[in-house]
Amino acid sequence: MKNIKVENIDKYNKDMYNTCGNGIYEKNGNYFMTLSFEQEPEYEEGEFADNISQYPLEDILDKFQVVVSDFYKKLNKKKSKICYLEFSSSDLRNIKKLRTIVGKHVYNKKKTVKGNTYVDLVIEAKK
Repeated sequence: MKNIKVENIDKYNKDMYNTCGNGIYEKNGNYFMTLSFEQEPEYEEGEFADNISQYPLEDILDKFQVVVSDFYKKLNKKKSKICYLEFSSSDLRNIKKLRTIVGKHVYNKKKTVKGNTYVDLVIEAKK
């Protein structure tokens, strides 16, 4: 994943969401943030927004203890390179931690230790 950005989606501009700043919103005790990004096929990710890869997404969800709460089917179109996902958590700290990936390069990297292969989630400065 690259070119990760916070997006201000129109639905957040309605009275049912409270703004917490920095692209984070609250509704009924849950916190939300929408990120856009591009996938990288060279890291075994999908090519277009209508097919968002399971990884590294699953590892991001686990690391930051968030869930995907909206897949934005109308925005994630065939042949579009830009993907949109809304993430949420009942803990504001988790959403704030997730925000730290904005502007960074996020991918999975295989490594072998003593004959066993593992996959690490890598978060590094902009590619």
